[in-house]
Amino acid sequence: MADEAREITGGCNCGAVRYAIASEPLAIAVCHCTHCRAQSGSAYSVNMVVRASTMTVEGQLTEYTQTDTDSGAPLARQFCGKCGSPIRSVSSAAPKIAAVKVGTLDSADAFPPTVHIWTQSKLPWVTIPEGMPSFPKGPQA
Repeated sequence: MADEAREITGGCNCGAVRYAIASEPLAIAVCHCTHCRAQSGSAYSVNMVVRASTMTVEGQLTEYTQTDTDSGAPLARQFCGKCGSPIRSVSSAAPKIAAVKVGTLDSADAFPPTVHIWTQSKLPWVTIPEGMPSFPKGPQA
């Protein structure tokens, strides 16, 4: 996708955290890993993968560092400390990339999934659309 994109905006449930992304997403990934399921409180998490340098954040993010990752690299899961809305995740293995929670976008409907990852831990009642790219684990760096 081209980088000469419109600005993409979003924020948390209470409005204490707002963000803007100044480039088109690299991908919209549905993650079925058990950690994303727990963080989202749902069957999977839908993430907009962006270049971290194109994202600006206003307001205070709280961080939980997840250390029990498949790669062994710590993952910073950042969220609003007031309302608990998950905002983004950044892996120390790929700090130039951020995974932004699509549900926090102002226009989430404009960004349908392009790939499903960690399908080896997908719940059995979740159906992946036919023809949608999917991978048993995450992307390989």
